[in-house]
Amino acid sequence: MLKTKVGYSENPDAYASGVETATMANVIENPSVGLFFTSCNQDQNKLMEGAKSVLGNVPIIGCTSSAAICTQDGYLNKETGYSGMMLFGGDVEVVTAGSKQTDETPREAGRRVAKEAISKRKGADKEPDFFFMTASPANEEEYLEGIQDVIGNIPVFGGSAADNTVEGKWSILNDGEAYSDGLSLAVFYTDGEMKNLYTGAYHETNNVGVITKVRDERTLVEIDHKPALKVYAEWTGKDVESLKGNNLLTETICAPLGVKDPIGKVTAVRHPMFGNDDYSMNIGANLAENTAVIQLSNSPEGILKANEETIKNLNNLMTTTPNSYFLVHCGGRRLGLALSKIEDQIYPEVKKVIPDKEFLMVFTFGEYGTGDHSSNTVGGLSLSYTGFGGNE
Repeated sequence: MLKTKVGYSENPDAYASGVETATMANVIENPSVGLFFTSCNQDQNKLMEGAKSVLGNVPIIGCTSSAAICTQDGYLNKETGYSGMMLFGGDVEVVTAGSKQTDETPREAGRRVAKEAISKRKGADKEPDFFFMTASPANEEEYLEGIQDVIGNIPVFGGSAADNTVEGKWSILNDGEAYSDGLSLAVFYTDGEMKNLYTGAYHETNNVGVITKVRDERTLVEIDHKPALKVYAEWTGKDVESLKGNNLLTETICAPLGVKDPIGKVTAVRHPMFGNDDYSMNIGANLAENTAVIQLSNSPEGILKANEETIKNLNNLMTTTPNSYFLVHCGGRRLGLALSKIEDQIYPEVKKVIPDKEFLMVFTFGEYGTGDHSSNTVGGLSLSYTGFGGNE
C-alpha cells in the first residue's frame, strides 16, 4: 500500500531544520519522494542540504509556504522559520523534475520538465495516476498545459510558491536547487488510492456579468463594458476609491470573483489583487473575454469552517479509509483569518476531523486541483485537499 510520513521542525538554523524534518519523516521503507515546504525567512539551499544529508538520492521538491505550515501536532508559524515534509513510499513510484524559467515559453518549459520526469520511470509502462506541481505565481496555467501535453489529462494537486508579504520572496525547491521563477513536478504511479477535492467553498451571489475586456490575461478591465472596479464596488456596496491599490487584496478575501469551468463542475476563484487608477483590477489567475464572472461571498467563520466540511467531503469521495492527507490552503484565506483574529482556530478545526491521522497543510498563493469530471483548474483563495488510502 502507499505509505506516507510527515516530518517537521522549527529549528531556526536552516541546515538543522532540514535534517530534523527529514529524519522525522524517514521511517518508511524505500521512500520515493519528499514534498518539502519551508519558511521564506530561511536559507532554502541550506534547508535542502540538511534534508538531502538524511535522504540521499531520494528526490525532494516543494516551495515556500506563506507564514506557516500545519501538521498533526500543531500550527508552526515562528518568524525564525519552520519546515515540513510529507515523505512517500510503499506501493508508489514517483519521478520528479523541475526548472527555472528560461527563454522558452512557460508551456514549453512544462513540456520539457514533464518529459524529463517520465524519462526517469523504471516500472512497467502505465499511465500516471496523479501529479503534483508547484510553480511561481504568474504562469501556472501555461505550465500545467505543457505538462498535460506530455502526460495527458491526469489529475493535479499542489499550489504556487508563497511568501509572507506578497513581495516576491518565495522559492520553488527542486532537489537541491531553489529559484523564484519556474516550476517543479512529481508524477505519481500507484495502485493505492489518491483522491483530490478542489473547492473555493464560497457561496455564489446573484451579481453576475460578462467579462468584456481583459488585458494580458490577468487584468480585468471591463465587466459588461463598464470599468471592472466600478462594477465590483457597485456589487459589494464598497467605495470604489477605497479599493484602489493593495487595499483590493484584503477587501476581496470574503467577496472574491468566480468563473465556472465549461460544464459547471468547478467554480474557480479569481482573487482581485490590486486596484488600478483606470479602474481595472489585477487578478491572481487567468481570465477569458466573453465568459461570465460571478461575485462570491463567505464570512471569515465560513472560510474557517470550510476546512472541516471539505475534509469530510473528501472522505466521502474515497473508497478506502484515508491514511493521511496533504492539504493545500490558500495563503490569502489564511491572511483573512489572521485579520479576523481566528487564524489560531485553523489547527483545531482540522484536528477535529482528522484526530488520529497524519496531515501536512501548506499555504500557497495559487491552488491547483480537479473536480468531478472537471479539467485541472488553477485558482486562488481555494482549498486543494488530497487523501491517501489503501489499495483499491
